[in-house]
Amino acid sequence: MPDTLTANGAAARLQIVLGIDPGTRVLGYGAIVIGARGPRFLAAGVVRAKVGDVPARLGQIRTELDLLFERLQPTVIVVEQAFAARNVQSALRIGEGRGVVLGCAAAFGARIIQFAPAVAKKALVGNGAADKSQVARMVEHVLGAKTKGLPLDASDALALALAFSTRSPHLEAASRRLRTT
Repeated sequence: MPDTLTANGAAARLQIVLGIDPGTRVLGYGAIVIGARGPRFLAAGVVRAKVGDVPARLGQIRTELDLLFERLQPTVIVVEQAFAARNVQSALRIGEGRGVVLGCAAAFGARIIQFAPAVAKKALVGNGAADKSQVARMVEHVLGAKTKGLPLDASDALALALAFSTRSPHLEAASRRLRTT
């Protein structure tokens, strides 16, 4: 985990927050470092599972997540909470992908936070119904040009990490309320 020097010369741990937008074909990830000057971009991208049946793709995602966690050393992993989908099969697949992410994160030992998509969008954009392009523009505005042109799944993952970094004490409660309605 990266260290930084404080004013008195002592080493202080930086908080690395990794957002994950789960899926069984494409999984978005985005990591930021939270320091005294606010969040800084660390890494982002997507994991694309190769063709195969669902168990094979989930296995591929698990392997890639384990490698990603080892490389980035996140202290907090923010996972998009499941939402009600109109397509039952899509909802099941997202749930399977979330299960792999949550299991890997728990095994890694990071703190796990779950936000509903609308809560993360509201925290970052100010509108819980913002579309993916609006989220991407705000991520670029906050984190800079390095995030321009990222896949939308990666921008969504960075939005989750940023929502954690800027959350008020009420954000997690709002996320729980949205999940129960």
